[in-house]
Amino acid sequence: MPRRGLILQTRTHWLLLGLALLCSLVLFLYLLECAPQTDGNAPLPGVIGENYGKEYYQALLQEQEEHYQTRATSLKRQIAQLKQELQEMSEKMRSLQERKNVGANGIGYQGNKEQTPSDLLEFLHSQIDKAEVSIGAKLPSEYGVIPFESFTLMKVFQLEMGLTRHPEEKPVRKDKRDELVEVIEAGLEVINNPDEDDEQEEEDSPLGEKMIFNENDFIEGYYRTERDKGTQYELFFKKADLMEYRHVTLFRPFGPLMKVKSEMIDITRSIINIIVPLAERTEAFAQFMQNFRDVCIHQDKRIHLTVVYFGKEGLSKVKSILESVTRLSNFHNYTLIPLNEEFNRGQGLNVGAQAWDKGEVLMFFCDVDIYFSAEFLNSCRLNAEPGKKVFYPVVFSLYNPAIVYASQDVPPPVEQQLVHKKDSGFWRDFGFGMTCQYRSDFLTIGGFDMEVKGWGGEDVHLYRKYLHGDLIVIRTPVPGLFHLWHEKRCADELTPEQYRMCIQSKAMNEASHSHLGMLVFREEIETHLHKQAYRTNSEAVG
Repeated sequence: MPRRGLILQTRTHWLLLGLALLCSLVLFLYLLECAPQTDGNAPLPGVIGENYGKEYYQALLQEQEEHYQTRATSLKRQIAQLKQELQEMSEKMRSLQERKNVGANGIGYQGNKEQTPSDLLEFLHSQIDKAEVSIGAKLPSEYGVIPFESFTLMKVFQLEMGLTRHPEEKPVRKDKRDELVEVIEAGLEVINNPDEDDEQEEEDSPLGEKMIFNENDFIEGYYRTERDKGTQYELFFKKADLMEYRHVTLFRPFGPLMKVKSEMIDITRSIINIIVPLAERTEAFAQFMQNFRDVCIHQDKRIHLTVVYFGKEGLSKVKSILESVTRLSNFHNYTLIPLNEEFNRGQGLNVGAQAWDKGEVLMFFCDVDIYFSAEFLNSCRLNAEPGKKVFYPVVFSLYNPAIVYASQDVPPPVEQQLVHKKDSGFWRDFGFGMTCQYRSDFLTIGGFDMEVKGWGGEDVHLYRKYLHGDLIVIRTPVPGLFHLWHEKRCADELTPEQYRMCIQSKAMNEASHSHLGMLVFREEIETHLHKQAYRTNSEAVG
């Protein structure tokens, strides 16, 4: 046995020695192949006695150089890919660790150079909690409200009009254009690639494919910036062949956008009770009902109309108008409440709200001079939520058509006057009469103050009640809501404060600054034109 083991060890030793010699020979041949030639006329290694010209070696060297360059490029590319994958993996690990740290401890934002990523992430999340995104903030007055501005794919409807003074415009500044494009893209990313915690269901197209939203499905958006916290974005998307809307809330806490929520809103069964207080003004009511028939009866079809009429004069005319609409359109969803007393807008709206006996309902407080579109009614539904939000849209108030269209023989039809131009009207940001809110919220807050008499004041009181409470007040200009011009009369029995507000409103309603200037300086302008004509005639004669 020892001898057999010795023979085995000897064979193993010679085998290893042979393998080592073989490896040495292969390495020697490889070095000969790779070694550069120092003499251009020397024979090629391994082929003795055969000479080649200089061009051959140059071509050979070029071929080898190209081969090495290709190989080096390939290696560099692979190294870059590996670095990128390593970086992505490191970021994922860091993100998971940050989430773990945020959930495990309550480290606050220190605001120093030694701040860790988890501290910064928690600070950004705290900015959402501080902002008025999920719950309303108690404000001292209407002056503390930060209104939203609304936008579509092409236009922005803004209260802060800047140097252009255009209430509606395409974004002029590049940063605003890029901002809104980025926000819409981020909203689409949230909808098309939802997280597990999103309140929406996966939907398929009629062909069974996953439904993908694009920028053409964007309906409208609102944004506002709290300067010490960040910018809030409310986005609404809708497919043309679907009834549901997709709502995405984003927040930019002076850093990356952060999703607040993503939800599906079904407004198909949302009834709006439009409440209109009225006294006399039957011609204006007839015009209002024409718009009501076109928008509410023929298009929306989810409306109830409540008319609270004060006094006896004109009541029969109002009844006749409503009966005519019933005959022509087979519309019966209305209530006429006559009150034999002096007009009081707040009382009329209170009575109209209390007269509803069918449970919860969304109410739109409206005046007879208001023109609204079907799109506005959907905005009303989307921006009011019982126990959480009330909607206070800013109306676009039209100027006196006799002044705006003075160069024409007669003003154009009302439908052609509905444009957002600085010489045609203005955003009525001091008016709070048009509002969408749920009946339960209105009754809970106590409704209108019955002590306020005459013109104005009651709207501001109700508005302030909501500002002092916990509900979110959505305040934004909307493109589908117009206040038609009508002559104002400021009654002598108004208080000094009410009379001042009435006169101020009357002055603002007449015309733009430039048009009023033309009226004020009319004599001066005519004198100048006469002088110009006389000078021209004198030069022609001379």
